[in-house]
Amino acid sequence: MNALVTLADPHSAVAEAYRVLRTNLAFARPDAPLRTLLVTSPAPDADKSAAAANLAVVTAQAGRTVVLVDCDLRRPAQHTLFGLANDAGVTTALLDDAALADLPLRATPVDGLKVLTSGPLPPNPAELLGARRMGALVDRLAEQADLVLFDAPPVVAVTDAAVLAPQVDGVLLVLEAGRSRRDHTVRARELLDKVGATVVGVVLCGVEPDTVAYGA
Repeated sequence: MNALVTLADPHSAVAEAYRVLRTNLAFARPDAPLRTLLVTSPAPDADKSAAAANLAVVTAQAGRTVVLVDCDLRRPAQHTLFGLANDAGVTTALLDDAALADLPLRATPVDGLKVLTSGPLPPNPAELLGARRMGALVDRLAEQADLVLFDAPPVVAVTDAAVLAPQVDGVLLVLEAGRSRRDHTVRARELLDKVGATVVGVVLCGVEPDTVAYGA
C-alpha cells in the first residue's frame, strides 16, 4: 500500500481516520491552538514518518498552510515519501546562516504543504537538535505556516525526540497494532514527562479498517 494513503486513496477508511485525527488535534488545546507538533514513536516498530506525512496532507487539504520537517537525522524518510531532493534541509539550516534566513523548503503536489527535508546526515544528531540554534529554527518555521509538523526518531531508541519535545507545543505518539510493546510505550511516556513535554495524543496504526463505511 502507498504510504501516502491520503493522496493515493483519499476516500479510504484510513484516509478518513487521518481527517478525524486532524479534527481531534484542532480541539486538543482550545485556548491555544497547536502551532508546532512533534510526531514520534516509542520504538522503531511504528511508521511515524508515514503518519506525520499523511497528517500533513489532510491538514493542508483543509486549507491550512503546513510545513513538514524531517528531524529524523538518522533515518530520514520524508524526501523519499514525497519524491524530493535532500541535498539541503534541517542540517544546512542549523549550520548555515543563509539557509536559516531563506529556508530550503520543498514544494509538494499538495497546495499549502511544504517539506523541509533532513539535509545531509550529521555525525551528531542529538547535539545538533539540542543546540540553541534549533530553537531559532523552530521559531522561523512557525512564521512560515499555520502548523509545523516535526518527524522525529523513536523516543526510546535515541535521545533526539526528548531533546526536541520541550521546544514544541505538543507531541503525538504513533503506535503500531500488534507490534508496539507496552514497556516501550510506558518508557517513552516517562522520558517525555521527564523533559516537560506535552503529549497531546496517541495514534494506533496498522488496524484493519471496518469494511462497513457510512457514505461509502
